[in-house]
Amino acid sequence: MAYGIGEVAARTGLSVHALRFYEREGLFVGPIVRDPGGRRVYSDGDIGWVELCARLRETGMPLEVIRKYADLVRDGVGNEPERLALLREHQERIESQMQALSVGLSMISYKVRVYEKRLAEGTAAALWSSSTSSSGD
Repeated sequence: MAYGIGEVAARTGLSVHALRFYEREGLFVGPIVRDPGGRRVYSDGDIGWVELCARLRETGMPLEVIRKYADLVRDGVGNEPERLALLREHQERIESQMQALSVGLSMISYKVRVYEKRLAEGTAAALWSSSTSSSGD
């Protein structure tokens, strides 16, 4: 199937501007075909690839790393260990971030419970006052 840029934007949730940006940045693994009128024509494979790139960006992978990954894929067979290493490194970074977020979420959840309790008791006005600073509210 062939899709116009608007259709790809609608299917992926990315803007037309973002799709053009991805192309300029060299993030696609193949050239984007153009119709006789010069309009971009995307394939199902292009859509799958751009969805992968979007997920990698959402997880914080830098554009340079996505570009490196795309370069490796474009280079073809023989560099799979490099691709794997790149993905593993990003996976480890995400796992570390998730662990830190989990600790932060636990702290925030505790604080929410404290505030809910203090509001219900009518003692919220004393939160973080100099007389209660040692309580960690």
